[in-house]
Amino acid sequence: MPADPLTARARTLWQTIAAAPVTFPDSGVRVVASPGSRMCPPGWVGIVALGGSAIATVPAEDAVAPVQHALDGIDTASLTRPETLRTALPVASVLGPATLAYLAEDSFVLPRSDIAVEPLAPDHPDLRALLASASADDADESGIDEITSPAFTVREHGKVVAAAGYRTWPAATAHLCVLTAEAARGRGLAKRVAAAAVGDALAASLLPQWRARPAASRRVARALGFQELGNQLSVALDLDRLAESGPA
Repeated sequence: MPADPLTARARTLWQTIAAAPVTFPDSGVRVVASPGSRMCPPGWVGIVALGGSAIATVPAEDAVAPVQHALDGIDTASLTRPETLRTALPVASVLGPATLAYLAEDSFVLPRSDIAVEPLAPDHPDLRALLASASADDADESGIDEITSPAFTVREHGKVVAAAGYRTWPAATAHLCVLTAEAARGRGLAKRVAAAAVGDALAASLLPQWRARPAASRRVARALGFQELGNQLSVALDLDRLAESGPA
C-alpha cells in the first residue's frame, strides 16, 4: 500500500540523508552500505523506522549481510529500541532513540495566545545569552545554535526566555529547534515560539520536522498538530564481534 503523503515526504528526506541508493520497503528493513550516511555519526549504524518499515545504513559493505540478518528477525516497531538491538547485535554505544514527527499544513494548530513574539537573527547576543544560560544537555537537545531561520523569541524582563527556529534540511525540510529557560517552563512559551517557527516554515513550503526524546517536547509537538510517524536510532557496533557472529 502506498504511503500517505506526509509519510512519503518524510521517507524522501531520510532516503536522501542516507546518502546511498535506498528506499523504504513495503515491510521490514532494508540495510545498505553508506560511509557518508548522515543518519548517524561516521562509522555507526543508523536506523530510521517510518510508517511501518525501516531503512538502515552501515559504514562498510561487509557489514550489510550480518546486520540485515540480525535486523530481519526484529519487528519494525522494535528496530529502534536499544534493548532489543543489544540482543541481536554487538552494540557498543547508542544515541537515541528519538521520535520523528511531521506536520501537514492543514493539521497545524495555532495556539491562542497574546504573548508577543520577536524575531531575532540567529547570532543575536540575546539569543546567545539564552543558550549560554542553559545546561549543556538542554542546549544540545534543542539544537538552537544550528538554526538557519530567524529565531522566534519571547522576552520577560528584557531577557529572552524562549526561542524557536529551524535548520533547513534536505528535501525541503525544516528541522525545528526549541529552547526555553528552565525557570520559564510549563507556561506555554515553547508552544508559542514553536508555532511562530512552524508558521514561517510552512510559508516557505517546507516540511516541518520535530525530532525529540523528552516527553515534554513531544507534547508540545502534538499540541501543534504534529504526527509521530516513527523513530530514529544510531548505534556503534563492535565490528570484530560482528564479523565473527554474522553470516558470510
